[in-house]
Amino acid sequence: MGISFSEYRKIIDLTPYPRPEPFGSEAELSSACDELLHFLLYERGIIAAFSASYENKRENVRRYMNERAAVPVPQDILAVQDRLFWTETLRRGVADLSECTQYPHGISLWEGDITRLNADAIVNAANKTLLGCFLPGHNCIDNIIHSRAGMQLRSDCAKIMAQQGKSEESGGTKVTRAYNLPSRYVFHTVGPMILRDVDKEQRTQLRSCYLAVLNLAEEMKLNSVAFCCLSTGVFNFPREEAAEIATGTVLNWKLRHPESDLKVIFDTYLPEDTRVYEHILKMI
Repeated sequence: MGISFSEYRKIIDLTPYPRPEPFGSEAELSSACDELLHFLLYERGIIAAFSASYENKRENVRRYMNERAAVPVPQDILAVQDRLFWTETLRRGVADLSECTQYPHGISLWEGDITRLNADAIVNAANKTLLGCFLPGHNCIDNIIHSRAGMQLRSDCAKIMAQQGKSEESGGTKVTRAYNLPSRYVFHTVGPMILRDVDKEQRTQLRSCYLAVLNLAEEMKLNSVAFCCLSTGVFNFPREEAAEIATGTVLNWKLRHPESDLKVIFDTYLPEDTRVYEHILKMI
């Protein structure tokens, strides 16, 4: 699965990321957006005045960030970005784990935007480059997590991948700070992509994704981790079977680690996924 946690933790910072002072006015938000847009355009050799609406400018910030390579960002720009993004995080509303539906064995279910959860860690359904989604404005979870965390997330992932020297295989995980998200960490894992029928190897790879995250979360002594629906959606793993693998793997891990206090949250975004998990979890 590439380089180990003990190898790459030496090249990225995993200490708690400081929370900046949020902006208090719309004028401050607008000014920060203009400054970020000016920086992102200047990198492209473009100098422009901004007469568009705030919403349009903010969307362009996201789109240019999505396309941007993992190159250094000046600290003063990161400071502006962090205040803007953290203000937006607070405005979206931070969801406490007490809002989740509780099930036995420290397992919970929550329907909503995973970037709002204040779990110790959330899990990102990454691609094999581990650098996030480069499609501007794309609404996959990989894009949304990177877009809301900040440009530092791609930079950390790039450092890990440069040291690893090859693409990330399906079934492992890498961890970075979550930066401007409510969680402290993001676990990046690559689930199997289904082109035709699901085979035994792909089922094993999906189980391995969950196990890799659980084992690393336990090693890091985290209290909670929230999983998205790995490999469903554009990776085309059937949602019912994916949910069965996810819940079965987590439950078996919990039973094999009775000493662990790790709370596991299954996060669903679509009502149809929620119904599938509810059906399974009510039987545990």
